[in-house]
Amino acid sequence: MACVAGCRCCTERRRQSSILYNILKSEEQKGAAPQVAGKAASAVLVKTLRFVKSVPCFQELPLDEQLVLVRSCWAPLLVLGLAQERVHFETVETAEPSMLQRILTDRRQEQHPQSSSPQLPSAGEIQAIKGFLAKCWSLDISTKEYAYLKGTVLFNPDLPGLQCVQYIQGLQREAQQALNEHVTLIHRGDQARFAKLNVVLSLLRSINANVIAELFFRPIIGTVNMDDMLLEMLCAKL
Repeated sequence: MACVAGCRCCTERRRQSSILYNILKSEEQKGAAPQVAGKAASAVLVKTLRFVKSVPCFQELPLDEQLVLVRSCWAPLLVLGLAQERVHFETVETAEPSMLQRILTDRRQEQHPQSSSPQLPSAGEIQAIKGFLAKCWSLDISTKEYAYLKGTVLFNPDLPGLQCVQYIQGLQREAQQALNEHVTLIHRGDQARFAKLNVVLSLLRSINANVIAELFFRPIIGTVNMDDMLLEMLCAKL
């Protein structure tokens, strides 16, 4: 697409300072200390965006529409990708801050009320993500089922700012229909499977994008603007 080729984030001049470049570079730095789970999640994010960009119906949308969709659904798509790749992240540190850390943080906020420190994921939020992964693994979701689930999540016609609403609504309907037909054909003895997979979709609605960014990407590249990162990834040749 001409708009992608001309996008400012794709210029060779900015490559080494880009967010995406730093993420991919961290994959090569075995001696550095980013979390193992963060590296795995960054690889899954790249793979997820590669999948999204390979969908012909997605490619036909204007870049602005693509951005609206991806910025809205990147977190649930990533978590589905983590489930599909069977990524475990027990190595992520979830320890509560020490009393000294809490005192220093409170004092800093009193002195600089305008500056907000990042909100670290709570143990409950991390456990919810692990619970979702366990749910997917217990269903033994196939590659095709993951693809149809991702299509249903990606083509969300209810987002503000979309112009091709009816077209996107039709694509979501097609993804759901394809999932139903696949389940009916392959899992004839499990009439409840389609409903179980729809439960997976409903659980994805509770996924907080800020929690995912803090949990997986902050250990690698620090504070990250996901909108900028996603724009880079849409414009890049992954």
